[in-house]
This record gives sequence, C-alpha cells and structure tokens, in this order.
Amino acid sequence: MNMNKGWNRIVPYLLIFPSMFLFLLFVLIPVLRIIYLSFTDYTMLQPPVWTGSANYTKLLHDPIFGKAVRNTACYWLGTVLPSMGLGLVLAAVLTLRLKGLAAFRALIYLPGVLSSVAVAMTWLWLLDPLQGPVNRMLSLFGVAGRNWLQSPDTSLGSVIVIGIWTGMGFAMIVLLGGIQGISESLYEAAALDGASGVRQFIHITLPLLQPILLFLFIISTIRSFQVFDLVYILTGGGPANSSTTVVTQIVSASFQDYRMGYASAMSVVLLAVTMAITLLQYKMGSRNSSME
Repeated sequence: MNMNKGWNRIVPYLLIFPSMFLFLLFVLIPVLRIIYLSFTDYTMLQPPVWTGSANYTKLLHDPIFGKAVRNTACYWLGTVLPSMGLGLVLAAVLTLRLKGLAAFRALIYLPGVLSSVAVAMTWLWLLDPLQGPVNRMLSLFGVAGRNWLQSPDTSLGSVIVIGIWTGMGFAMIVLLGGIQGISESLYEAAALDGASGVRQFIHITLPLLQPILLFLFIISTIRSFQVFDLVYILTGGGPANSSTTVVTQIVSASFQDYRMGYASAMSVVLLAVTMAITLLQYKMGSRNSSME
C-alpha cells in the first residue's frame, strides 16, 4: 500500500521529466549562456574575455541600435493592433454564414501558413518599382510610382503594411474560434430584449473575447519583436538603416561582424523588454478579469 502511494508520487515527475529536460537543454541553458556572453568580449575566434557592463554601455551610445529599437517599436505599434482589429472584423463577417465564405476564409488565412520567404518574394514582385502591379495600378490614376522598399521614407511603412497582411489571417482564425465558442443562447436572449447586432457585439462578443484578445495580443507582440525574415528579404534593414530592427542588428553583429558578446547584450535587452511587456499585459488582463 505504501509502495503504491510512493509510486503515485513519483509518476507525475517522471511524466514531466522529458519536457523539463528539453526545456533545460534547449532554453534555460542557452539563455544563461547568452547572459554570460553579454558581459564578455567574444568573437568566436578566441575565448570570451570578461568586460563587465561594457557592452551595455556601448548599446546606450550606439545610434544604429537606437534606430533599431525605434523601428521595432514602430513595427509593433503599426502591426499588432491593426492586424487584430482587421482579424476581429473578418471573424465577425465569417460568422454570418454566407455562401462562399469558406473560400474567403482560406484566402485570408493563406499568408499565415505560407513561409515568410514566400510572402516576402511575393511582395518584392508586387512592389517592384518598374514592373510591379502596385505601381502600374497607381499609374492608371495618374499617381507616380515609387521604389517602396528602397526609399528611406517608405521602407518601414511598406514592411508594416506587409506585416499587417500576414498577421490578420492568424488573428482572424483565433478570434473566429473564440466567437464560435460563445453560446448562441446569449445572443438569442439579447435579441429578445431588442438588442441590435452591434449592441450584441459590443456587450456580449467583446467582453467574452477578452481572454483570447489578451492571448492574441501577447503572441502578436512577441512575434513583432522577433521580426527578421521579412525585413531581411524585403529591405535588408536599409536603406541607411531606415527599416532595421533589433533582431537584424543582432544577426548583423553576430554573424557579419563576429561580435558575439555585443550581439548577446542586444539579445538580453530584447528578452528583458519582451518579458516586461508580456508580464504587464498579463497583469492588466488578470486585473480586468478580477474586476468582472
């Protein structure tokens, strides 16, 4: 009897051991290693040399890194809320159960399942300054075309628009699942009380979607801070660093300049900011839930 109780206590730890081992091996240890390297001068060609906070001091006075931080913040502000808003509108439209909406759903969600390379190559063709359909369409209205991705004035804005286009499909699917999980009896009771469709959406749909909106906001925030492939393929971070992001600077410092210690310091800063914003959002969501 006592042996069974002892075995029952051990079994849960045995079941979670594989996942905890993988987390320790591929997440926790690399993160601790990066934190250590951020305090060193390391070029991969020689052993790390401890330099204390020199890398972080250099970051404070690095204008390119400051530009990357501002661009990342602009990308975050410019993509997360618009993609969520458009995804919510599209999800609401898809609940109308009209003919042809299944194909429409697949078309909108398509950018979310395509690789970033395929998406970027598609937009490179669309925004081609000489033969691209976008400039050709603008010329029909007498508007002069532009080199959207290679102009300092439009490169970041173009990447943001593409980011919205790729993110709204994912937001639509997540929010559509949340809307379909809301009981129909709530809408029927509201309709009997004379509530219009707009009032039902505001007073029933949105409040019940708050946990999903919070989850989507956190996931979208993390994805926006980690944006790299789209920027790297579309603009390479240029021209003149007008569209560079923190992750592109990390890759440049580590694999082009071989300043692994400096790149590690950038990574630690990005990790700290991401965790701070995520915890703040989670705390705000928990507070809202407790007030209801």
